[in-house]
Amino acid sequence: MDTTVADTLIGALIDGRYRVRARVARGGMATVYTATDERLERTVALKIIHPAQANEPTFLERFTDEAKLIARLTHPNVVAVYDQGTHEGLPYLVLEYVRGRTLREVLADKHRLPPTEALAIMEQMLAAIAAAHRAGLVHRDVKPENVLVADAPNHSLLDSVVKVTDFGLARAVEEASTEAPSNGGHLLATVAYVAPELVTEGHADPRTDVYSAGLVLFEMLTGRVPYEADRPVEVAWQHVDRDVPAPSRYVPGLPPVVDDLVVRATRRDPGARPTDAGAMLAEVQEAREITAVAESTRTRPEAAPTVVVPRYDLSRNAEATAHLAQSDATMHLASPDATMHLEALDVSALHVDPTVVEDRPQWARLPQPRQTRRSRARRPRYAEELYDDDPVVTERRSLRQRILGSPRGRISVAAVLAVLGLLVAFGGWWFGVGRFTTAPNLVDFKKAQAVAFAEKNGFTVRFDGGRYDEKVPKDTVVAQSPTAGRRVVGGSIITLSLSLGPERYKVPDEGGKDVALAQKDLAEIKLTVQVTQVYDDVVPAGTVVGTDPAAGSTVKPNTKIVLKVSRGRAPVTVPNVVGQPVDQAQNALAGQGLKVAVKQQDSTQPANTVLSQDPVDGTGVEPGTTVTLTVSKGPPAVTVPDVNGRSADEARQILTQAGLQVQVVGGGTVRVQNPGAGQQVPPGTTIVLLCFG
Repeated sequence: MDTTVADTLIGALIDGRYRVRARVARGGMATVYTATDERLERTVALKIIHPAQANEPTFLERFTDEAKLIARLTHPNVVAVYDQGTHEGLPYLVLEYVRGRTLREVLADKHRLPPTEALAIMEQMLAAIAAAHRAGLVHRDVKPENVLVADAPNHSLLDSVVKVTDFGLARAVEEASTEAPSNGGHLLATVAYVAPELVTEGHADPRTDVYSAGLVLFEMLTGRVPYEADRPVEVAWQHVDRDVPAPSRYVPGLPPVVDDLVVRATRRDPGARPTDAGAMLAEVQEAREITAVAESTRTRPEAAPTVVVPRYDLSRNAEATAHLAQSDATMHLASPDATMHLEALDVSALHVDPTVVEDRPQWARLPQPRQTRRSRARRPRYAEELYDDDPVVTERRSLRQRILGSPRGRISVAAVLAVLGLLVAFGGWWFGVGRFTTAPNLVDFKKAQAVAFAEKNGFTVRFDGGRYDEKVPKDTVVAQSPTAGRRVVGGSIITLSLSLGPERYKVPDEGGKDVALAQKDLAEIKLTVQVTQVYDDVVPAGTVVGTDPAAGSTVKPNTKIVLKVSRGRAPVTVPNVVGQPVDQAQNALAGQGLKVAVKQQDSTQPANTVLSQDPVDGTGVEPGTTVTLTVSKGPPAVTVPDVNGRSADEARQILTQAGLQVQVVGGGTVRVQNPGAGQQVPPGTTIVLLCFG
């Protein structure tokens, strides 16, 4: 039984213009279709966001803003955005249709790429990302799936056009998700390419894209990603805890310049990476040139060496001349100081008479059939004869004979060579290993302790501007660069960041200032401003009366400060009615054109007495404003205790403690009490006790 569910969008007409033809791919956030723009008669790509993302209340606004920003990126290596809209509540983008494959499909087909092709693709990728960085946009999700490779006519990756897509989509989804309480603000990124700072801090800048691009280059060169694990979270934390290895660890023979490029782009410390995609692009172009030169050098045929020989009269031996003429060798003679090029000399084809060979000079003799290894290694005699008349050569030969001709000279030469060898070995050890050490852990040290400990271990300390911390005490080290345990040169500089303590600000006194100036003052110290209009008989309209919290209060960043701004003299001033009977107070307020609301509460004051009012007296309000009066219900009722059967004295004590008056009739034991036990009576009520027996 066929249970395949058809895609209902196939064949649909979106926005009366885009006819959906086929589904191309489905990702974590959107599905991509090919469609025909029936108005302009061209093929486009239609990217429709999944319902799970579109349900976020702020996503549509974020997505629209990002689409406008991406549409302004006009670059040949960026997939162009043509249109944007919604279909049945789902946001969509209309994009340039690129005929080709994703870089993921290319790697699946080829497994890995040679350095020349990998750098050619990376150069176009970085050109696109650099354009985004210049526009203030961070991609946040650089990976092979977001890189499209348009096939070249010759099917060569070196001539293919590369385009990058999905700029800003991850940011729009993540920011909308962060604001949604149900989501919890989870990080949206591909863990195989996520930068360490996105995992630890959720922070992204152009160096985040540089890290991801470095990992894409690593995968193109090696056919794999550097980290793998059973759970995505384990992969993400490997980016934080481990350095990305050089690609040559998995593919021996890669050019060192490519290794250096990948390692530098994937430093865990963002400050050690290229500052943005433009800076990395310059390094990729330089590496591509170096790699291309090295490749051409390896494939270029080697030229035959030119040998300078003295002139020799071949007529001395006609038979030798005949044999040489019959050989496959080619000889080109020039002026009296002739230069002879011996090419492709076939020794086996020369049948030379030994007597003829002996008559030739040393340089013209052919190799003997059974020549020993030692004789082949011996310096040709003709070379010595050639320079016998050179005084410089003669002097050098004499000096060499004097030095090596005696045991003492040979020992001296051996000692010098041994010392040079030791110096070279020591230098190699020093520059490779000896001068390095590990950075000490200075986090949680007090300032003075950190300086003393670092100097004791030979390091120099430098402090940055510090940062606020809610938990770490002031002047305590909260971070260091390089981090503890990192391999560094001994005696290098360690930059420490000290805690500035909790970030707090004092509310300035803004009374009497213009409202715009007061708002600017509060915004500069990271405080949120809310303006409330109040009436004031003294302060002119538009001038700040005061703040809430009051001036001088210490508050956290982003605390909301209410600016009370004068509206001028109030039409009505609230009178003071506290202590008056409620009826009298209501009449007084009604006479001012004010409304009255009453709420009651228990009090020791007489019932129906006004205890408080809101707004307080003297407050300027508009006619019709409601004034809330708190009115006494009188003292709370007292429950009469049961004293029947008790002695008169004991009963008097109990009732008095309950706040009641006592009248005793007779004497002895209480037989009757009035009011009776359990009744609710006002405080001070007299309880009559009838006693006898």
